[in-house]
Amino acid sequence: MEIQNQEVILKIEDLTKSFGKTEVLKGISMEVHKNEIISVLGPSGCGKSTLLNIIAGMLAPDGGRVTMNGQMISEAGKVLPPEKRHMNMVFQDFALWPHMTAYDNIAYGLKRSKTGKEEIEERVQELLKLLHLEGLEKRYPAELSGGQQQRVAIARALITKPDILLMDEPLCNLDVQLRVEMRTEMAFLFRKLGTTVFHVTHDPSEAFAMADRIVIMNKGNIDQIDSPKNCYRNPGTESVAALLGAGNRVHGYARKDGGTQIDLGGSVCGTLGRNGIRKDDMVTVRFRAENTVWTGSERQENSFPVAVEYSSFEGDYYRVMAKMGMGEPLCFLSRNYLEKGTEGYVNVEGDRLYVYGPETAA
Repeated sequence: MEIQNQEVILKIEDLTKSFGKTEVLKGISMEVHKNEIISVLGPSGCGKSTLLNIIAGMLAPDGGRVTMNGQMISEAGKVLPPEKRHMNMVFQDFALWPHMTAYDNIAYGLKRSKTGKEEIEERVQELLKLLHLEGLEKRYPAELSGGQQQRVAIARALITKPDILLMDEPLCNLDVQLRVEMRTEMAFLFRKLGTTVFHVTHDPSEAFAMADRIVIMNKGNIDQIDSPKNCYRNPGTESVAALLGAGNRVHGYARKDGGTQIDLGGSVCGTLGRNGIRKDDMVTVRFRAENTVWTGSERQENSFPVAVEYSSFEGDYYRVMAKMGMGEPLCFLSRNYLEKGTEGYVNVEGDRLYVYGPETAA
């Protein structure tokens, strides 16, 4: 989704953080705009949770600074306490008060700020309706399902109308089907309310479904910041391609400057290329199983030979493991079962072959 509001609400500048001799954040810089949903995506240990905790005021940075609405809230040796930041967090374990009803959990922030009873009632009822919790307000957390608990946690975080809503892996404790439902529901709700969201996840599908922009982190650095579509269609580094599902990894060399034509074990393929690649450079190529099409004995443009190792049934298709002529493994999807030893060709469109030189390889 295109960001309509360019007002910067959160600015992160050259943020660094180490634990002992381990550098966790290595000069992170980025901006978050008002009403934007931004997802920070990366594998475990990449630094995304540390970044979130610094923004929340639960950790102090070693260097750099964080400003919100133009006010400095975090820098080395000076941290505004969490309770003085107009932001709330939704935790992965929900963190609801077990001795309070759903209603009282939701109303908690307003009661602490001594808001009038009529306003509390009005705002709690509004959120109960928006989050489909009507009729559950008198139940305690133990009497609610995981999805209902998560909705209560979201309502509690939203009721004080924070400038920024922080979300730490909010769906990781829910079952697969509920995660799919909740991420769609949350994205719709936050856009309806105009909520600015800083969301941390390790799940690309969650980031794709929710975010206006995705920040992809790797080993304490930001590898790419872009729209979900652009991250998926043009992963900037090999590690980004791997994280976003391009699990097939093969090697070859560039036949043209820019890598727009490559040789994969004798098969010449066209690609979108990448800046910095020179003719005859060794390259790494990433592509997705779902973009790899079995063509049988028919050799098409951008095709290369494979031999089937095994096929596993996955509902609407078979996931086929195979080897290329030079012995490199790859995976593709097929509507039909393919016997071990079957030989033929697979085809990948050039704009789905992601080519990387040494500087962008993993």
